[in-house]
Order: sequence, then structure tokens, then C-alpha cells
Amino acid sequence: MTTALPELDPCVHCGFCLQQCPTYLVTSDEADGPRGRIVLMQGFARGTLTPGDPQLRVHLDRCLGCRACETACPSGVAYGHALESVRAELVRHRAAPPAVRAVNAVMRWPVVRRLILGVARAVRPIARTLAGPSRPGFLMAMLGATVSPNLRHRTSAYMTRSHGKQLRTAALFTGCIMDDLFGHVHRATERVLRVNGYEVLRPRSQACCGALHAHAGDHDGAVQLAAANVEAFAALPADVVIAVNSAGCGAMLREYPRVLRGHPREAQATALADRVQDVTELLAAVGPRAGGSLPLRVAYDAPCHLVHAQRVADAPLRVLEAIPDLVLVPHHEADLCCGSAGSYTLAEPHLSRDVLNRKLDSIRSAAPDIVVTGNPGCIMQIGGGLLANGDPIEVVHPVELLDRAYAEAGFYEPMHA
Repeated sequence: MTTALPELDPCVHCGFCLQQCPTYLVTSDEADGPRGRIVLMQGFARGTLTPGDPQLRVHLDRCLGCRACETACPSGVAYGHALESVRAELVRHRAAPPAVRAVNAVMRWPVVRRLILGVARAVRPIARTLAGPSRPGFLMAMLGATVSPNLRHRTSAYMTRSHGKQLRTAALFTGCIMDDLFGHVHRATERVLRVNGYEVLRPRSQACCGALHAHAGDHDGAVQLAAANVEAFAALPADVVIAVNSAGCGAMLREYPRVLRGHPREAQATALADRVQDVTELLAAVGPRAGGSLPLRVAYDAPCHLVHAQRVADAPLRVLEAIPDLVLVPHHEADLCCGSAGSYTLAEPHLSRDVLNRKLDSIRSAAPDIVVTGNPGCIMQIGGGLLANGDPIEVVHPVELLDRAYAEAGFYEPMHA
């Protein structure tokens, strides 16, 4: 690599980032922390390290890309952007790990994705019974964690007419994993937004956001998907906000101007990014309305790409505080990565589980009834880890709890055929 990495220039090697890095906390290896990886990336940029250097490959592949180091950094190092640039350059010289290539290929082609995830949905009813600590058992646990059997309610409903005219309009970004495995979260998102004064649209021709591709160095794949999504949302009026209920997708959509730099749709990408908001931001901005009582002990776990990449920290808590009798219980690893990181749990299964186990120990100490987090990978990773170990704690999206509170309050009426 002969180009510089200006994003890394502000680094003064102070080490404040180390205690915020999940892989460094597990391995205690300087090369598995941001400071060591910055040295490796700078060496690659200067040409003193080659694409085939084992140190470079191993330690950059082990990075979760959670960007917690950016939150801790006093110098403003844009570590995540530099990591994606280096990974993209490395992919030009050697292929990404097989598991990463497989996931990216599936997400890039909607027909293949829907077929595979359709099979996953068919298996899901028995997945929880097959959960266990083995690798196959953990994968079944992750699938089983995509739906909460205790939280699900049978209110196939819309809001009653008494909620009045919708005053704002939001376009829901549907994504890929969210659309195929978390459709119930999309429906809950639409219901709670309508209760709070939003009309909700679902623009057609949306695609995967491209986050998995960008993080793995598949820049061309990320560009293709970003351009498709920009086109899908381009016709919306300027006052329509884009509601996202997946932290990873939201962070990626806000990165589209950088991803499409020099592309014919760069200006449209900038306009799209300016309108992106997490669903909890939209709800917090208008209240949200209080629902019915849910006497639960709830631990909030912050998705990395919400709290670190998008710097959204308070909005999810304000949404949960709108639910009467719900008690928020803190746990000390709430802002650290769970080890999911898209396809990381497949590409680096052992280190991923080591990172996860720290968080599970913290959650058990807090003893919540339920864990809440706003990203599909986090729900599957944390929920799968708890289920695989026989813990009775479920993991759900924050809008699912608010949706249930609204159902308890009688805000919904049965939908008639």
C-alpha cells in the first residue's frame, strides 16, 4: 500500500483505547489492540509490511471493528475508516476468509438471501430445543434468539383511529437480516411510530446496507449496494426522515457519502445520510407516549455502531423510561462489543465467544429479566449465548418492549380482513 492513512495521523499512542478494546481485554496482546493495529496499518501504508505478512493479516482479521477506541480517543483518530481502507487493499491481494465471502455473497443477492433465510425461518420453531454450547448448538441458539417466545403477543393490529392525524413521515429502512429474520421488529417499529405521530412508508427496491461488505474490505460490493439504496430513497420528499432499527445499518447509511465519494450519486448519498435517524432518536424526539405497565428488570446493552459510530447513547434509554414500572439495571460491560460484528462470529468463532463470555458474566451479575439492544447481530449473539448456556434471560429490541407496553395500554385494535 503506497497511499497514506491520514485518519491515523492524530494518534499519539497514549493507550487510552486499550481498555476499551474487547479483543485486547481478552488476549492482552498489544497487537490485538487499537494502538498495535495502528502501528501495523501504518507499516503497511509505508510499505514496510506486505499483504502477506502474517502479523498484519492475523491481527487485523481479529479486529471487531466496534470503534469503541474512537469514543475513548482524545485525539479523534478515525480508526474505523482506516481499517476499512486497509482491509479493502488487502482483499485486492488475498481473498477474505471463506465465511466472510460466503456471508457477503448471500447478502449481495436478494434471491439467494431470501431462500437461505427462508429455510432458517422454517427451522426456527425447533432451534431453541437444539441450542447448546457446541458450535452447531450455538448457531441454533443464535437462530432461536431471533424471536422472543415470552414477549410475543398476538396483536396483529394497527393503531386505533383515536390517535389522530399523522403529523410526520418516516421511511423505514428494511435491510436484509432485519427484513428476513426480524420482520416482527419492523412491524413493531411501524406500530410504535404511528402511535407517536408518524406516517410510515416502506420504499421499494431497497437492498442490504452494505455494512458487512465494507467492514470486510469488499469495497465494490459496498458501493453497489449503497448506490442501490440511494436510488431507492432518492424520490422521497426532503422532509421525510429515514428510520432505521438496526444500529449497523444506521451507521452504514450515514457513511454513504464517504463510500460513494466520486460516484455519480455522491450528492444524493449526502442528502440521504443527513436524514437517517435511529428509531429510538425519532421516538425520543417526540416523547415518546407512555404505554401500559411492564414490571420488568431490564438491562440495556448499547450496540457498538449506535453508541460509538453514531454517538447515540441517551435515546434508547429515554424510550425505555417511557414504560411504566420498568426498572433499568446497569451492567458494567454494556458499552463493550458482544463479539458478533457481522460475520466475525463465523470467521473468528473462538475469539468471538471469548469476548461474548465477558459480557454474559456481566449480564448475569446484573440479573435482569430481559436484555434490550438495537442491533440484530447483538440480539442473536447475546441471546444465543444466554440460550446456549441455559440462562432464562431473553434479548429483544427496545421497540418490542414499547410495542408490548402500547398493547397493554389498549392502543391497538384487531385488524379486520
